[in-house]
Amino acid sequence: MKIHHHGAVDGVTGSCHELKINDHFGILIDCGLFQGAEVSKTGAGENQLDIDFPISHIKALIVTHVHIDHVGRIPYLLAAGFDGPIYCSEPSAALLLLVLEDAIKVGFTRNRQLVARFLKILKNKIIPLPYSTWQSISSELDVKLKPAGHILGSAYVECKVKSEKGSKKVIFSGDLGAPYSLLLSAPKAPYSCDVLVIESTYGDKKHESRKARRKNLQAIIEKAVKDKGVILIPAFSIGRTQELLYELESIIFENRKHHNNALPWGDIEVVIDSPLAAKFTKVYRELEPYWDKEAQKRVSSGRHPLSFDQLTTIDDHQTHVNTVAYLKRTARPTIVIAASGMCAGGRILNYLKALLGDKRTDILFVGYQAKGTPGHEIQKYGEGGGYTTIDGKKYPIKAQVHTISGYSAHADQSDLINFVKRMRNKPQEIRIVHGDDDAKQALMRQYKALLGEHAEVIIP
Repeated sequence: MKIHHHGAVDGVTGSCHELKINDHFGILIDCGLFQGAEVSKTGAGENQLDIDFPISHIKALIVTHVHIDHVGRIPYLLAAGFDGPIYCSEPSAALLLLVLEDAIKVGFTRNRQLVARFLKILKNKIIPLPYSTWQSISSELDVKLKPAGHILGSAYVECKVKSEKGSKKVIFSGDLGAPYSLLLSAPKAPYSCDVLVIESTYGDKKHESRKARRKNLQAIIEKAVKDKGVILIPAFSIGRTQELLYELESIIFENRKHHNNALPWGDIEVVIDSPLAAKFTKVYRELEPYWDKEAQKRVSSGRHPLSFDQLTTIDDHQTHVNTVAYLKRTARPTIVIAASGMCAGGRILNYLKALLGDKRTDILFVGYQAKGTPGHEIQKYGEGGGYTTIDGKKYPIKAQVHTISGYSAHADQSDLINFVKRMRNKPQEIRIVHGDDDAKQALMRQYKALLGEHAEVIIP
């Protein structure tokens, strides 16, 4: 048995890991897009997406969750000849086709017949799995998905590798969520593990508490309303967008309920400017049985966390263009959530071009910004009055730039440590992936301190 890493080794994007049982049989866990400056060890990157490793022995693909950096290369995998099943959780099965339809239109073709044909092939390959149930892949391998608490449908993967000598459990973490993720229950550590492949996005950081992040978000909203400015929140269409809506509905509801008249809470508009995010939000509402107890309680009380009065969704391009022009021209307190989360594309770019130079604008980052993306540049150089380059043109940053780490959908250092600490039988080998060098090194030191000489902790 061997483990090969085809992505998310020198950064946080392009997740793709191979569990090779023998020369004739192996599986992939995720097959995602690279973003920004990140590349694979063999040169695959944002502009070179063809599959660059052997796949004739790959018999199945396991999807941990449907973020594009975990599934975006699936069309290229099929084009390279992969013909096996695609296993994922039941909520992910409801979301995956939407994600890949968009990826195909952006990266391949907008020809409706070709897109429809591909989606039909893909749909026939998807096999939804209930959580916490073993699925036989072959006589040598069983897999089980456990809730990861990252986005709706996310999972970590338990692999039971069987041989004449017995069985070995290999676990791929995918992206683990934080304990206080909105809408989702916290991930629970497995009972046992022999080999662990674990993400390290925030392996050197600790998130703000839920109370602190909410307080900070409300403070930014209050400032923007007083300034009569716009809050721009770059967010991925799935996961972060829905969690932000949930929190914004709560903040507005509580302030109106307690008659906080210092600000016109009833006049604040929340805009989702993303057709894809709108589709995902609709599916999220349909997947209410997978929400956590707190979220279901709100719905039972008559509230609609993902569909409230002050929420506007923009679908068509012309309305988007008109909205950007309107917000640039007028002073109206508005919260705009638009993709992409790292400002590497999508409608957020038009808002940034129009509003980065306005000191009343607030840019709020709630997720990781990979090196080489405009989001990283704005986050790094915004405070000093720097600039960012969008579509080949420099834009000075006069807007206020904020980062609230507590809304990250990723576990922080203490969560990643607890994931291992709470296992009854701890791993003999840990492979740390999906993080910057500092994050991986910091997490490695923590794991070595926790496990001592009982485990080998490596960074591939």
